[in-house]
Amino acid sequence: MSTEGIALFFFTGRAKALVTKIVVIMMALFLLATTVGAAMSTTEAEQAGRIDRLMDSAISRGLIAGGVVLVGNRQEVLFERAYGRASGEPDARPMSLDTIFDLASLTKVVATAPAVLKLAEEGRLSLVDPVRKWLPEFVGKGKDDLLIMHLLTHTSGLDDFSLAAAHPLQSAVEGAATEKIRGEIGSRFRYADINFILLGEIVRRVTGSGLDQFAQASFFTPLGMSDTEFNPDRERAARCSPTVEEHVLHVGQVQDSQARQMGGVAGHAGVFSTARDLARFCRMMLNEGELEGKRILSQRAVRQMTVPYFSRGGAVVRGLGWDMASPFSSPRGNGFSEFSFGHTGYSGASLWLDPAEDTFVVFLTARLEYRRTKEFSQLRSELSTLAAELFASPRMSVDVAGARPAPE
Repeated sequence: MSTEGIALFFFTGRAKALVTKIVVIMMALFLLATTVGAAMSTTEAEQAGRIDRLMDSAISRGLIAGGVVLVGNRQEVLFERAYGRASGEPDARPMSLDTIFDLASLTKVVATAPAVLKLAEEGRLSLVDPVRKWLPEFVGKGKDDLLIMHLLTHTSGLDDFSLAAAHPLQSAVEGAATEKIRGEIGSRFRYADINFILLGEIVRRVTGSGLDQFAQASFFTPLGMSDTEFNPDRERAARCSPTVEEHVLHVGQVQDSQARQMGGVAGHAGVFSTARDLARFCRMMLNEGELEGKRILSQRAVRQMTVPYFSRGGAVVRGLGWDMASPFSSPRGNGFSEFSFGHTGYSGASLWLDPAEDTFVVFLTARLEYRRTKEFSQLRSELSTLAAELFASPRMSVDVAGARPAPE
């Protein structure tokens, strides 16, 4: 054998040995990855099972008839599941992912607050406009210091009251104009629907169209929220989870009595939607106003809504419309960061979003027992705690230094 042949023989032998080692190592890594992946899948299944058990327990205790849980991040939906039935009626249909819910006070943050910020973004109003500029009924009523911003943060000093049957919206405006302010404007947090009833009317007067039309054109349609609207049509009403008010069942009709008085369109309540539609809205918010390449709100507008504008000793922290820390913050749970924000609805709906953890939770329920408020708050809290534990991403860097833009 020639020298070249001997060299080739040894080289080929070494190459074969090296290839064999590589194959063995790759097989070992493949088996390890498969084992780890199976373990992770088992763990995730076990943790998702904890959400199942939490929901099953709430249903068996008669707290809710059923509900839909959806968890996602900026990019996608990570978990969605329907539980139980659409109502407590004996013949109620099974809950499904396309069930439509009365969002109640979530209307404040998916329609009214974004509408006001959109108008501010367009220069059609300012957050520091006196309310009397848009509601002349307030002129001469001693409320010259009352600004749109105070309505958004529930620091107006106004409290709720009954509306006249004949002209409910006008009675809301005139009643608020003459109502005695409790405390100093801007110094006291008092959650009151009247703040957002007034904001809904301001949107109507600024745009010349109703809040329902403006929200549909500005948010719901561009976001592809095809099952979201005020006053659901007949087809969508058939898919609604009924709500109960003093033993009266409302199907596709808003539960809130004052919103019903105003024809189902009001700044504080009236929007109906599905979990999947709300997921698109939440993804837009976590992407600072953009979804799938489409700009819905400016980054500035989203940041203005979701950073603190009012704080009272850390016990109460409010953005513009959005809640951050307050007696209503049970959906925050124990796993989300101080940068998180959300809102609840009396009907049994809630949203909570955390830009630092890149996670959001949509929780929609067919609520049965409204007097068990502490128990229901605990359910919201436990769900978010589980969602954060299972789905939250490693904490992201959030720019909060000077994050609050000046009011427009």
